[in-house]
Amino acid sequence: MKEIVVLSCTNRPNSNTLKVSKVYANMLRSKGVTVKILDFCSLPENIAFSDVFGKRSETFSKLIEEYISNTKNFVFVVPEYNGSFPGILKLFMDSVHPKEWVDKDVCLVGVSTGRAGNLRGLDHLTGVLNYLKMHVYYNKLPISVVDKIIDEQGNFISDEQKNACDNQIEGFIKF
Repeated sequence: MKEIVVLSCTNRPNSNTLKVSKVYANMLRSKGVTVKILDFCSLPENIAFSDVFGKRSETFSKLIEEYISNTKNFVFVVPEYNGSFPGILKLFMDSVHPKEWVDKDVCLVGVSTGRAGNLRGLDHLTGVLNYLKMHVYYNKLPISVVDKIIDEQGNFISDEQKNACDNQIEGFIKF
């Protein structure tokens, strides 16, 4: 059985990104996958001035061990920030030693209230992940107008979107 960590790649509270991350976690669990969600709202507030420069906090060390070091498979749910991916995601990745990412598998999901679903940001992120020697699953799914296709309970209201996510997840489990 696979274990997958879903990264909700924004530190914006109550975000659509976290809603989509929870949908993915539930869909993965329904397929027998063990899932943990790393919500970037739980990152240490001083990450930019300590953890990235080698003054590793105990909190961040535990977080890396729990969610990164012992995990082989990831789903990154990535919102669009200024035509790319959030700076907090880059900061997080820069704060984790590159060896922690080598030969691990990653599935990318873009989230946007616009019409492109952060496709450009996923392309930018793919370059970074390739540099870190990660294996990026080919089916990168951009989720557009996310604010219109998720209900108050955090579920997709579009069968088409559910099916697209399900197909991506099925493929990634076999990847």
